[in-house]
Amino acid sequence: MDSEASSPLRKTPLVEEHRRLGARMVPFAGWEMPLQYEGIFAEHRAVRERVGIFDVSHMGRLEVLGLDACAVLQRLVTNDVSALSDGEALYTVMCREDGGILDDLIVYCIHPERYLLIVNAATREKDVAWIRQHLWGDTSLCDRTEETILLAVQGPRSREVLEPLLSRRLAPAKPFHFASDEIAGIPVIVSRTGYTGELGYEVLGPAEQAIPLWRTLLKAVQEAEGLPAGLGARDTLRLEARLLLYGQDMDETTTPLEAGLSWTLAFGTGFIGEEALRRQKEQGVRRRLVGFQMESRAVARHGHPVYVGEQEIGMVTSGGPSPTLGVNIGLAYVQRRFAEVGRPIEIEIRRRRHPARIVRTPFYRGSFR
Repeated sequence: MDSEASSPLRKTPLVEEHRRLGARMVPFAGWEMPLQYEGIFAEHRAVRERVGIFDVSHMGRLEVLGLDACAVLQRLVTNDVSALSDGEALYTVMCREDGGILDDLIVYCIHPERYLLIVNAATREKDVAWIRQHLWGDTSLCDRTEETILLAVQGPRSREVLEPLLSRRLAPAKPFHFASDEIAGIPVIVSRTGYTGELGYEVLGPAEQAIPLWRTLLKAVQEAEGLPAGLGARDTLRLEARLLLYGQDMDETTTPLEAGLSWTLAFGTGFIGEEALRRQKEQGVRRRLVGFQMESRAVARHGHPVYVGEQEIGMVTSGGPSPTLGVNIGLAYVQRRFAEVGRPIEIEIRRRRHPARIVRTPFYRGSFR
């Protein structure tokens, strides 16, 4: 992020398409990306109620190949890669030896000697270096980010939008399943994944055919009363669904146990950081990531301190309005003994404290399952 001012921004193959649609473009993780088109709240509602389409081609796309690819990934990530069959994917994290989170990612098993990793844009170069450092045996890493595009079609109508376009007329029905197919004669991989909490799909295609693929999908979305959506709506949608953002809700100083991601830990598989996390699990974490709801119209943001009485107990990691619920919400790390649902807290915003309370998450349960 620090290099954005001095380095030219990367551009997805669709940057001119976004401008043609009137998008407000902003720098994000070294890329020029659409923040919004019609408006964040309108785009948010379209995804919750109908369907929206996102260009998420800034995300990193890496392939790990070779006879030992599964064993290498089993060591690199915390979830159980060996449990995947062809056409299945899983969400996981990648940790340091001390259990700190290097990145969160999705691993797709194309076949036992070929895996696709979708990683965060801001951590892609770091991830590539870390993975290369830990390759062994018959394994190689290829960065496919520049060769491909990634589009997300999300919302309750996403399946009815997508299926008529597929040559096989059948999108993957189960979450974290994917299949190869064609859209308008363009080879794609369609996965039942997303970052909104709603029923949705992500479509991976070749960069040289980005514009016809985008236009085909956008036309179908608009015919279903949907909208193109930008990073602003993506953030409000993921926050409502308690989907964490790397660099805000987790980083190298936080662990999966603190972040509520213990379900991604396949103890016994020998992943990097396993021993440190096993010790932390036995001893208990000192802090937990909790959800909160503001009791006033104040909006909490990343970095705002959290109080109980005169004691500072933690810090906000993400916060903002919930267009679906009509209240202001957020996530914060707080000391474990204060982390129970229903506890009143205060958030300090511009030197003034505002009342809030800890609530259950996700704040909103969509149609994802």
